[in-house]
Amino acid sequence: MKSLLLTATAALVAVAGAIALPLTTPAAGAAPAACSNGYVGLTYDDGPNPSTTNQLLNALRSNGLRATMFNTGQNAAANPGLVAAQVSAGMWIANHSYTHPHMLTLSQAAMSSELSRTQTAIRNAGGGTPTIFRPPYGETNATLQSAASALGLRTVTWDVDSQDWNGASTAQIVQAASTLTNGQLILMHDNYATTIAAVPQIAAGLASRGLCAGTISASTGRAVAPGGTTTPPPTGGSCTTTYTAGQQWADRFNGSVSVSGTSNWVVTVTLRSPQRVIATWNTSVSWDNTGLVMTARPNGNGNTFGFTIQHGGNWTWPSLSCRAA
Repeated sequence: MKSLLLTATAALVAVAGAIALPLTTPAAGAAPAACSNGYVGLTYDDGPNPSTTNQLLNALRSNGLRATMFNTGQNAAANPGLVAAQVSAGMWIANHSYTHPHMLTLSQAAMSSELSRTQTAIRNAGGGTPTIFRPPYGETNATLQSAASALGLRTVTWDVDSQDWNGASTAQIVQAASTLTNGQLILMHDNYATTIAAVPQIAAGLASRGLCAGTISASTGRAVAPGGTTTPPPTGGSCTTTYTAGQQWADRFNGSVSVSGTSNWVVTVTLRSPQRVIATWNTSVSWDNTGLVMTARPNGNGNTFGFTIQHGGNWTWPSLSCRAA
């Protein structure tokens, strides 16, 4: 996959000049063998912050890591340039409410307002339309999850709490990250020097354990590969997908997906705003209400299908998840 990425990057540079390419980060080009034990989700809440976000992004990029930024809407609205910087650094942007309230104290209408205003703030800042939401303090219930679902958001919390918000030292944050296993997410925050200082050691620890930093699947809420081989949800049966980059043009690119493990599959393809699929082949597809999540199924033409993505300036490969139907 590494050689494929280098080839694709060279072609994109030739046609796109100075366009920032998030996939040139080392983590995105990691060979499958380096990720033999799977993927974990590094997550940072409460940004973006003028005093710390750029430092965090520099630390992540220099150590070959990508992460999910759970931004608050008010911070995104106040610092749109930092949201753009997160995207340019190859990070994924998610919803963390607008004002960081205790959401369960709000009416359903107020919950919806917190979420929808954040969607708008992030989108207006160039962060795309988030597909996942983390409730402040991890507090959630069926009413809040229903409000999130109505906006196309999957609610996710975390598996490991770094305790950086509670005064944890850099060594303690690193120790917490050392317990991550395939698919799990760790809670960290954008605004602590101890958390930023932990990044190089977290990167080294993951590499030593055969783990890579991945994206969070909007279908399963688990960490998966950022556009390469992914594992299925635990209850979904045996199914694996492999993404292969195809031709690239100035305004669009092709990709193909090969499915192994079953001939009766369901593959979820998640795009990054403002991308859109303008053609597909060898599959039957349906869409969610955001237009960013495509569900592909067999149509009798085998287990490899493809699509053309009009990128709108975002060259990031789609993320994939797979389950047996």
